[in-house]
Amino acid sequence: MTIVAKVWIEEDCITCDACQDICPEVFSITDDTSQILAAVRTDGLFDRNVGGATMSGSFGTDYGEMILEAAEACPVEIIKFELQGAGTDEAVTEAAPAAAVADAVAPAAAAVVATGGSDALQGLLGGDRSLAILFGSQTGNAAGLAEKTAKLAANYGLIPTVYDMDGFDPATLGSHKRTLIITSTWGEGEMPDNAETLWQSVNSQSPSLSGVSFSICAIGDTSYDEFCKAGTDWDEKYVALGANRIHAIQLCDVDFDIAYGQWVAEALPMIACVDESGTLQEVLLEEMIEYGSGSGEDVVSGDFTPASIVQNELSITLSLFRYCPSAADTGWDTIACAIPGHATIEDLLVAVQHDVDGSLAFRRGNGNGSPTSGLRVNGRLVLADLIQISDLVSDGGVLKIEPIPGYPVIRDLVVDYSSFESQRSAAKPWMRADPRDGHTLLNGSAMGTMEISTAATLHAMSDVVSYQLLQSMSDTFAYDSEYKGPGVLLQQWTRSIDPRSGTAQQKELIDSIGSEHGVWSEADFASVARYGSDGRTASRALNTARGKLLNSTNYTGPHGRLVKWYGRSVKWSGKVNETTLYRQVLGPLGLLGNIFDGVSARMVLGFTRTGSPPFRSLQALLLPPAGIGKIPNMINSKVAAHHEVVNLFNEIDQRF
Repeated sequence: MTIVAKVWIEEDCITCDACQDICPEVFSITDDTSQILAAVRTDGLFDRNVGGATMSGSFGTDYGEMILEAAEACPVEIIKFELQGAGTDEAVTEAAPAAAVADAVAPAAAAVVATGGSDALQGLLGGDRSLAILFGSQTGNAAGLAEKTAKLAANYGLIPTVYDMDGFDPATLGSHKRTLIITSTWGEGEMPDNAETLWQSVNSQSPSLSGVSFSICAIGDTSYDEFCKAGTDWDEKYVALGANRIHAIQLCDVDFDIAYGQWVAEALPMIACVDESGTLQEVLLEEMIEYGSGSGEDVVSGDFTPASIVQNELSITLSLFRYCPSAADTGWDTIACAIPGHATIEDLLVAVQHDVDGSLAFRRGNGNGSPTSGLRVNGRLVLADLIQISDLVSDGGVLKIEPIPGYPVIRDLVVDYSSFESQRSAAKPWMRADPRDGHTLLNGSAMGTMEISTAATLHAMSDVVSYQLLQSMSDTFAYDSEYKGPGVLLQQWTRSIDPRSGTAQQKELIDSIGSEHGVWSEADFASVARYGSDGRTASRALNTARGKLLNSTNYTGPHGRLVKWYGRSVKWSGKVNETTLYRQVLGPLGLLGNIFDGVSARMVLGFTRTGSPPFRSLQALLLPPAGIGKIPNMINSKVAAHHEVVNLFNEIDQRF
């Protein structure tokens, strides 16, 4: 066996790509020279390794033969290496034939063994600990989870390598005895673009995967018929090729954080129990879980790890809402506490639960902004496992934590989301496509096509962290139990303009959005927009939906009539005449009938917009354009730049 202790690149590289083509796991070509990847070196740097850093983990063993082959293939002979067991002054300076070098190699040095634990666990951790994490990703979610999984894998003594499926050699699949696959599904059950070539190659070549232990996490969307199909296809293919499924496939919806967290917490210790021969040592599972949790607090470093930002400790007063359902009693707990500013709201609640009151109830997240971890803190709607305390309160301040509005409270800070789920179920925002031309699935069903710009628009329109939290941003949702809410309406609107949706579904969704308890139930979406980027995203989309409804109904109905006649009043007269507008919208009979209802009734009863005596406002209403009363700025006010207003309403007239 060839074991390379270190490898480096001398000067005068001609960047011919030969070394990278042979061993991309070690060599990477830049504009100027070949370099040694940081992941395979103990110093974690990315350069030519002229400093002579040794190979980390089992990389020297796994890729020894390939490194020698790359050195032999180098046309200018600048790839140098040192073999395991050779002295530091005996580095190989010329590329020798791989077979000849292999005969001269001394036995491998003993691997570093973890301290503590049983002899069996130490023996397991002392062997080959390589882990391959393959990802298939269209929008980046699966790639991000792969990097996160790699960081967590280090807690179990594994040496992970993340592989993009694009360009991965299918012939090497069988050499990775521990394999995790994280993949999304694209379109109607298709592989992501970066996984399609590998998938086709595996199907045509059928490499043996005997001795490979694997598990799969699949990301999809339950609104599609072929939910997580790419993941289930890989799962079935690996089993068919002889691999051992050590943990069941995890199917994740668009809100994948919780499902992924459950999978990685169970699959990682399981695959960490696979020894270097590929045999699962399940008897060590409990000990491995304990070992992994004990090392979980270590800071993981790497190219994808953000720096830890430590905030000063804050002394604050915590005002915490409490509700006991058995006693039907509510109240507030006041607690003085000191906590680091970089801690999250969830960290604070966990500390209170552990040290002050174990009965405190709240929903825990996964640390990445779980959609169901929403709370109202100092008037802001936030996700408890994402927002930091320093973003909400300063030293000496008060932190008021209560449940998010609009949902029934189950206990303390836990709310019941069933109303959202029932509204979403009734709204039916899942894909129902008509047969059409375009690409087809393997079963022959048409899946259609979509322009890149359209896909980007749809993604941006629905790019919110939590639809449940979005519901609470509404001023109406808490008081109207039949109102669909912005979270559900946004999903309906996005689906209604999706070109893949069927014609019947689009009409059904538009009718639902414009129904009695739809988008018109919200008086002003500015109430939603004030809650940050998610609120602004939803507000823009739903205001666009309102405009679409007005256009599609030819500005009919009470909302359309107001727009239509207001426009014509300004266009014809060049003035803002509210009284004329009022008469034109209601008509003579409507004006009389409105004396005891609506605006007229409010005026008669003393509720005027200006605070003047009711009679003044009523007189101005009945004798236009008298201008009597305290509404001078709204009666016959001249419109500035009247020609621009006329042009505007000329455009609107074309839609009537």
